Amino acid sequence: MQRRYFITATAALAAGSLTALSRAATGAAGGDFEVTRTEAEWRAMLSDAQYDVMREEGTERAGSSPLDKNYEDGTYHCRGCDLPLYSSETKFDSGTGWPSFYQSLPGAIGTKDDRKFLFVRTECHCARCGSHLGHIFDDGPAPTGKRHCLNGVSLVFRAA
Repeated sequence: MQRRYFITATAALAAGSLTALSRAATGAAGGDFEVTRTEAEWRAMLSDAQYDVMREEGTERAGSSPLDKNYEDGTYHCRGCDLPLYSSETKFDSGTGWPSFYQSLPGAIGTKDDRKFLFVRTECHCARCGSHLGHIFDDGPAPTGKRHCLNGVSLVFRAA
């Protein structure tokens, strides 16, 4: 019985390690993306806080991003690959403490189910590099009724 437990535990640890390495290379979202980097390359280009959010699906503290209160005209790009993601025209003040948009640019993001908590949320990530951006909720304004609640550390703002 102990030998079976040891073999099962070792296999589980190995699988978990491979999954973590794969996620670092392919994106927090998993899968194949146009832009890929090794974990070392991602760590070299991102701060620890950015890596935690973008590559490990963490969340920055509410109210910590200066982009939350930025309402200049321009475009928000992915910090990981510079893909344009959101126009300032779709940004709104959600009162949540995170930059919020009611719509992304066409083809800019991908989504997947996030089952980390007791309910299912919709996670959104960059369509080109797989970097985690935030979540999409059904409590946004017209015309979409969606709220793309994003981590500012995942974004770079480029003024128009």
